[in-house]
Parts: sequence; structure tokens; C-alpha cells
Amino acid sequence: MTFTSGAAPTTMGYQLYSLYEDNYDDSPEPCIKDEVRRFSSWFLPTFYSLVFLLGLAGNTLVLLVLFKYKRLRTMTDIYLFNLALSDLLFVFALPFWSYFVADEWVFGDGLCKVISWIYRIGFYSGIFFIMLMSIDRYLAVVHVVFALKARTVSYGTLASLIVWLVAIAASFPELIFSKSVSKYNHTACKSIYHSTEWKLFVSLETNILGLLMPFIVMLFCYTQIVKNLMHCRNEKKKKAVKMIFAVMIVFFVFWIPYNILLLLQYFVDVGIISGCSISKNLDYADQVTQTLAFFHCCLNPVIYFFMGQKFKKYIKLFFKNCILTKRLCKPCGLPETIYSESSSSFRTQSTSEEEAL
Repeated sequence: MTFTSGAAPTTMGYQLYSLYEDNYDDSPEPCIKDEVRRFSSWFLPTFYSLVFLLGLAGNTLVLLVLFKYKRLRTMTDIYLFNLALSDLLFVFALPFWSYFVADEWVFGDGLCKVISWIYRIGFYSGIFFIMLMSIDRYLAVVHVVFALKARTVSYGTLASLIVWLVAIAASFPELIFSKSVSKYNHTACKSIYHSTEWKLFVSLETNILGLLMPFIVMLFCYTQIVKNLMHCRNEKKKKAVKMIFAVMIVFFVFWIPYNILLLLQYFVDVGIISGCSISKNLDYADQVTQTLAFFHCCLNPVIYFFMGQKFKKYIKLFFKNCILTKRLCKPCGLPETIYSESSSSFRTQSTSEEEAL
């Protein structure tokens, strides 16, 4: 996920590149960052690999369960499916960045553009689908009658298509400006802007689309949902309130520090903040907050599934029916009979309760 001029691909490429050396107009010598580079060469690849493995496993499991049991029959299913795809796009780029940090960019100019673009698309689309799911829950709980007409698979598919188009369009600066460049005997994938205006545009775009707009939408939706649910004494509704707070807290705790850091990095880029020691401290902070933010894509399956009632049932059925599980159980003498639950038993709740929990 990417953010502020020079964040992720844009920023990620620039930040990784800047770990080697920076120049300041008011300084007679360049700012050497060997200690920062040594720290990043083991810290970032380690955590990138962890996020890649967890994100790949968790979101792949989400897709398998959706296909096998949910069959994409509701608007929420459509959004969950696309959110998992967004997270997979995001983690797909991490092995490339991991190798870049550990050594240098060896994949050429073409892959630099494509990986940066895919990476940014995964970021934007993931944020947008989280917003759509917030709106979906808001309609299901607060406007139940209207939701019966509006929350259909057709509208969910149309909204998802619009989100992908917007994410692709918003990510085009990565495709245009990302380049493989060599300096100080080191090759990097970074964004080369033609003007300060473009750098400012990318910075504002990232912070508005990636933080401000999601914050406003989620705050409104979940505030209204909580107000509605607080009048109910239903135990299931209380669980919905807990999940709602988990969604909000996890999203903002994991992302806000990184966005603030990238805004500070932009101030360094344009010369508002300067100094070698400040730049080094921001590089360290960037690596820590970036890792924290990236873990969010691993938590989406936990937030949207494992805290729900039905996914626990689906996941048990999935592993019980897994061919590998059956083969492993044969030597143990365990019966292969699977006590699957009928689909009708999953439809006993109202639409609003089912999608809100």
C-alpha cells in the first residue's frame, strides 16, 4: 500500500533509494546512510516475507471459502471477494521490493513500472472496498427496507467494477513516472517526477483517497450503526458492535502512523524539513510504520471472517472436505463421513443480521 508522494512504489522506490545517500543544498557533503541501509537490508525483507506469506495464505483461503460455500450470492460476498483480490495484488509486489531492499533492483525498467502500478492498485482498491463494506453494513443495519432493494449482486458487481476502474486510474502516475535508475553503483526502482506540482498532486491524491475519504465515510457509517445497535439488547447485535470497533481501530491504528510519516517525508522532499539526522530518523520510522501498515492486509481475513459466526462453520467444512485431510485421516482409522450443514441452516437470520455480523 502506498501513500504520499514518494510512498509505496512512488514513495517506496524513492525511500529505499534514499537509504543510500541524500544531498541537501545547505550541506557541503551528502548525507550518508550506511547504518540505515544495513538495518533495512535485514529488517524489511524479513517482514515483507512474513506479510507476503500470511497475506497470501489468508486471502487465498478467503477466496476458496467464498467460491466453495458462499458462491458470491450477496453484495457482501462480492465485496469480500474483491477485497481479498486487492490484498493479493498488494502482497504480490512484496517479494520484488524485498529483493530490492536486500540487494538492488535487477528486474528492469518494465517490471519497475508494472510492479509499482500493481502495488498501488492493490492499495487503492483495498481501501475502497473497505469503504464499500462499511456502506454495505450501514445500509443493512440502518436502512433495512431500502437495503432489500439496493443490496443486490448486480449492484455489488457494478460498484466493484467502478472501484477497480477508479483504482486503476488513480494509480496511473506509478505507471508513468516509475523508472529503474542507477546512481552510486546502485540500481533502484523509483518515481521520477517532472515537476514539484506532480509530486504534490500524488501526495494529495494519496492522502485524500487513501486516508481522508475513508476516514470520513467509515466514521459516518459506523457511528450510525453503533447508534442503531445500542438500542438493541440482542447478544448478536453486541457482537456486531465489537466487530465494528475492531474494523475501525485496526484500520486507523495500522495506517495513520504511516500516512503521517509519509507526509513528513514529503516535507523533506520539498525542503520544508531538512537535516541529515532528521532524514535518518524518518527513514527508521518509515520502515517501522510501513511494516505495521502492511500487516493490515493480513488482518482483513481475520476481521471480516474469523470474527463472524458463519465463517467458522465454513472453514471447518472446508478442512473436513479437503482431500489432503481425508488422506491423512485414513491411517488413523477416522471415519470420512462429513457432517456438513445444509445451506438452509445458514439462511435463518435476516439479511441485516447476517451481513452485519
